[in-house]
Amino acid sequence: MSLEILQVDGRRGTGRFVDVAWRVHDQPASSGWVPPLRAMVKDGLDARGNPFYQEAERALFIAERNGRPVGRLAAIENRRHNDHHQDRVGFFGFFDCRDDQEAANALFKKAEGWLADRGLNAARGPVCPSMNHELGVLVDGFERPAVVMTAWNPSYYDALIGRAGYAKARDLLGYRLPSGDEGAIPDRLSRIAERTLQRTRLVFRKWDFGSMEEEVRNAFEIYCDAWDGNWGFVPPSWDEFWHIAKDLKPVMHPDFAFVAELDGTSVGFIMIIRDMNRVLRHIPSGRLWPWNIARLLLGLPKILSGRIVLLGLRPEYKNRGFFPLFAYEIRGRAKRIGAEGAEASWILEENEALRAPLEGMDLEPYKRWRIYEKSLEVSP
Repeated sequence: MSLEILQVDGRRGTGRFVDVAWRVHDQPASSGWVPPLRAMVKDGLDARGNPFYQEAERALFIAERNGRPVGRLAAIENRRHNDHHQDRVGFFGFFDCRDDQEAANALFKKAEGWLADRGLNAARGPVCPSMNHELGVLVDGFERPAVVMTAWNPSYYDALIGRAGYAKARDLLGYRLPSGDEGAIPDRLSRIAERTLQRTRLVFRKWDFGSMEEEVRNAFEIYCDAWDGNWGFVPPSWDEFWHIAKDLKPVMHPDFAFVAELDGTSVGFIMIIRDMNRVLRHIPSGRLWPWNIARLLLGLPKILSGRIVLLGLRPEYKNRGFFPLFAYEIRGRAKRIGAEGAEASWILEENEALRAPLEGMDLEPYKRWRIYEKSLEVSP
């Protein structure tokens, strides 16, 4: 059967690119896939409207066999990343493919050629479209339900990417924070948390959603400070961070966006969003038709499970035993409203500062996502 790789762009081409995911996942191997909102995927590709692309470019490729889409891949040049890290890394993202090695190889070859033509000497991904957005290929935890804004893919993706010449760069972990008695914090840790709170005078306050921009600016400052120096991290621009925050606001739970303050100074923050996937499972088209909007508006307030998507603690406070206090505060708030648990993801596998307090509560990683990398031969 003939294979063709098409490069697409513009409104119609982007729509075709987005639609490929539905063509790839109409198979038993994709039984765990939750269709995203098409509008959200298009936003991640919007070269005009998404502030990420003020310092980035992308190219979109579709693989077709006899006119039928069997795969897609985006190549991304993130100039902000290369300026920050002083390297020449290119990226790939939005990867979806049938179990078709020839198609996967051809997609990667096209994307790699596009990146190499721009003088980039490595391809890393998947990122959709950056490390501040959805990323990784699921390699462990396929039996667990996909949580909002995290990748779920058939298990063969790892082999497709590996046989295309890519190797592991980093793994990202997900932890399940259970609810009810199962999620109870051990007495020993509770006593330590209480003593630390009394000794440090650390307090937690909820976000003031009436002053959303002010709260987000505060979180932006802490986030950039807290994550600077972590592998792959690139501080987003204010416009990009504000864009992300506005997208997240409809799914934020008012009890689970809070700030840690010490003597009136903000030292950390956390943001947990509702697991919108519980509603999206019932919107298989991913389209925002009026009845689907109504389904979202009615369903979202009832969701009491979530995902920790943003967490930041200023570096000078990371060794003062504050991370367990966040878990203690989350547990108390969850118990008050009868929450059904949450996922903490993504956590870099080498991030002991975050892993230690979670594993100190007898939690173990229950999902694993992988980021890959491959060296490129740069065009002369």
